[in-house]
Amino acid sequence: MDEQVVAEGSGGVSSPVNKSQVKSSKVRITWPFYVLFAFVAGLVGAILAWGFLSESLASLGIPDPGPMTTAGLPFLRAVGWIVAALSAGSFMATTFFISPREIKRSAEDGPQKTSYLNRSYLSVDGSIAARTGSFAAICFGLVAIVMIPMVMSDLSGQPFTEALKLQNWAIAFEQVALAKAWSWVAGFAFITGIAGLFCRTWLAQPLLFAGSIIMTVPLGLEGHSAAGGDHDYGTNSLLWHLVLMLLWVGGLMALIAHARRIGPNMDMAVKRYSIIATYAVIGMAISGIVNALLRMDFSDLFTTHYGLLVFAKAVGVVVVGMFGLAHRTFTIPKLEKDPKNSALFTRIAIVEVLAMAAVTGVAISMGRTPPPAPEIQDLSVMALEMGYSLEKEPTLLNVFTMWRFDLMLGTIGIMLLAFYMYGLVALRRQAKKWNHMRTFWWVLGCITLVVTVSSGIGMNMPATFSMHMVAHMLLSMVVPVFLVLGAPLSLIMEAVAPGKPGRPGLHEWAAVMTDNPLLKFIMHPAVNTIQFIIIFYALYLTPLYEIMVSEHAGHLIMNFVFVISGYVYYWEMIGPDPKPEERTHVSRLAWLTFSMPFHLFFGVYLMQLQVILAEDFYTKINLPWEVDLAYDQLVGGGIAWASGSFPLIVVFGYLFRGWFREERIVEKNYEARAESTGYADAEEYNRMLARMNEGHDMHGDYYQETFESKDKGKDKE
Repeated sequence: MDEQVVAEGSGGVSSPVNKSQVKSSKVRITWPFYVLFAFVAGLVGAILAWGFLSESLASLGIPDPGPMTTAGLPFLRAVGWIVAALSAGSFMATTFFISPREIKRSAEDGPQKTSYLNRSYLSVDGSIAARTGSFAAICFGLVAIVMIPMVMSDLSGQPFTEALKLQNWAIAFEQVALAKAWSWVAGFAFITGIAGLFCRTWLAQPLLFAGSIIMTVPLGLEGHSAAGGDHDYGTNSLLWHLVLMLLWVGGLMALIAHARRIGPNMDMAVKRYSIIATYAVIGMAISGIVNALLRMDFSDLFTTHYGLLVFAKAVGVVVVGMFGLAHRTFTIPKLEKDPKNSALFTRIAIVEVLAMAAVTGVAISMGRTPPPAPEIQDLSVMALEMGYSLEKEPTLLNVFTMWRFDLMLGTIGIMLLAFYMYGLVALRRQAKKWNHMRTFWWVLGCITLVVTVSSGIGMNMPATFSMHMVAHMLLSMVVPVFLVLGAPLSLIMEAVAPGKPGRPGLHEWAAVMTDNPLLKFIMHPAVNTIQFIIIFYALYLTPLYEIMVSEHAGHLIMNFVFVISGYVYYWEMIGPDPKPEERTHVSRLAWLTFSMPFHLFFGVYLMQLQVILAEDFYTKINLPWEVDLAYDQLVGGGIAWASGSFPLIVVFGYLFRGWFREERIVEKNYEARAESTGYADAEEYNRMLARMNEGHDMHGDYYQETFESKDKGKDKE
């Protein structure tokens, strides 16, 4: 009999394994491949950027900064994107691909709550992946620090050694937008990386995964796509492109490491990644086409350097997509039969990532290659500031005839609707019922979201304060109410069966979103009320509004904050989805009543405000119709007062009706219990009153006799 050792299996469960099996499947290191991937991406980017150097410098009108910047900038930027993808992919793996240690559920864990996942720690394989993601984030932060003087050198034409001087760093932070973006990248990357080194619970991994995505966002808000006409489309399409690239490239690198560590559940991990990669490739293709069409015409595809790079990148994406098809056709079926047989997957995946690295290098070189000059170069100030021009003054009717689809929140609205419909189809297949009113509210919420950001409301939102306030009220107080009443998390938990032991899936992840310590803290009535109210005052009572409204990035951030803050607030107030702690309708009514004066006062404050918010920006865009900024702000304050109080009154009525129903239920339960016990409680209550009455009579006789004896004594005196 072979000697046995104990190895960690699925979800951290220990199981006996033969030593001969361990020798035949030796754990192998992966970091040399990470270095190879980064080097290939950097080398391709540096070679292409060097080849197009003369054209770039001539277009920009700057002197040659020297070989250290010319080759170093694209090389470092490509390396940075590879390590950023490695960080995002590693945290994505610890969140969705690698199961945590399985622990026994307690008696408190009901069918709708899987809080055992909140208490789970990462397995050995998950801990290694998390450490990889943390070090990759820290490396990305170091690259970002070096990129600050590198960008300064590239844009000014001075040698890199000169840009390294401290006085030039101050100039870079003050005058160079891309240098500011890299400084933000460094801050987010260091926070994510350092936090990841100390977090070993599963519950922290989704937050670290989000951090690894957020640390790249500042770069998506700068560059070719963030300048000139249609820069709203350019920026949004680039953000989609970059985020999907992180998931696509990073996820595959994480799977290679997982396979070389002989990680458990390899078949499950590859299958889940395959789904993500399929949608990522489709999304990258669509966003890439949109971004390319904004920068050049089809005739420029083979006649300009920029067009050739676009074509080379498109070919590279198709080639890498063929590798993905090979995985679906050959490797996944083999892994489902034998999860430990990952050699074929690893060999194909390594070649695939090398191709991805080359494509990344091509994409990086595009950042230093100027796109073809547009045919129409006399863009208005409005088009330069907003990305497009407005020709009609908005009215109650024509705002719904204007249309400019929002690539960010508009796309998200369509995706949310598709996700919900998929869940309903899954329920129907299982012959399960679902409340049709919930479907109605969700569909209405998705449609309202798309219409708000894509119609004339969204188009005029950056142009005037009054239209900004209309959009703000819709995104924070109307759309969230509709979406919350759709109960999406309950739909997931109802439509998706729980995962097998040690293999949590969509059901468990949705359940964790309804029951975790962070949500419990945020949904405390005091915290939730403050976070919802403070957004109004912090945005409009400080210089923050003028900063945010003048940049497309600011509009994106505001829109997301409005929707997310409102969703959390109304989820706690009226949401049918489970919560960490269910409070009575009376309690929620009390907190709502407490918050209403703050909302009403905010609108009144805006109407009485004498200072015009963001006056310089609104004056600069030079609208084709006359706008009285003071009156427009007064109208905006009135909109905030009226439209802000109306949803709160509706919610107040909803909670009041719920309170009435609670009282009716209590009354019915009491009547049913009384009938079943022959009104024993009522009889006992009557007897108690009778005893109290008898005691009162006895005390009354005693006091009367006492007073009479005292009166007799006085008479004798």
